[in-house]
Amino acid sequence: MIYRSKPVVLMAADMRQIDGQTFHAVGHKYVAALAGAAQAVPLAIPALGSDSELEALIALADGILLPGAVSNVHPSHFDEDVLDPSLPLDPARDSTTLRLIDAAVTAGVPLLGICRGFQEINVAFGGSLHQAVHDTEGFADHREVDSTLPEAQYGPQHLVSTVPGGMLAEITGCGEFMVNSLHGQGIARLGSGLVAEAYAPDGLIEAIRISDAKAFALAVQWHPEWDVLNNPPYLSIFRAFGTACRERAASR
Repeated sequence: MIYRSKPVVLMAADMRQIDGQTFHAVGHKYVAALAGAAQAVPLAIPALGSDSELEALIALADGILLPGAVSNVHPSHFDEDVLDPSLPLDPARDSTTLRLIDAAVTAGVPLLGICRGFQEINVAFGGSLHQAVHDTEGFADHREVDSTLPEAQYGPQHLVSTVPGGMLAEITGCGEFMVNSLHGQGIARLGSGLVAEAYAPDGLIEAIRISDAKAFALAVQWHPEWDVLNNPPYLSIFRAFGTACRERAASR
């Protein structure tokens, strides 16, 4: 048995082109939130698609984080054509995470999805997405503010209301709180086996859980990793996730 002082959390990487070369990349803010708020060891996994060794990854994982990304989930995964070809896609990440979600839930690995990860979980469970929430009747514009400053882009944008008696309400201890908003897509049809945990003022689903998961399985549309140590509701999510990961590590 290998002793671990902290749980190991796998993070899904994006396939990115940087200076003409291909990289498997993860954002620093997710790494920092896992290390500082969840008290876990972050470990990025490449977007290898069908070449990913799922059994080996699940055996290693005490938890899995599906972070946000600049790319969108390819709409072919919910039987739609691409609405705006100018927006970035990442089929390598799609083919990695959509398989990984199923394997994680089956094995009882704690799972946290953020923004794109939230959308991936919905699609993995048969749900669909609005490809442009801002062009969909009845919904507000949920994209980030037009600024080059991260502090403005990730600043509070709107309230979310948690579902009374739900998992997120229990974790945060809040009926409502302010969140940032940096997404163009959003849930249209909720996936089978998923339960809404929070809503935006316009009725858009902002948080979900997997109803019959054996372990922690929560996803949010906003970015709780941003300035997480100074935002109590955000911090409570990462602490609850970290606790679930430590419980899995201790049980193995």
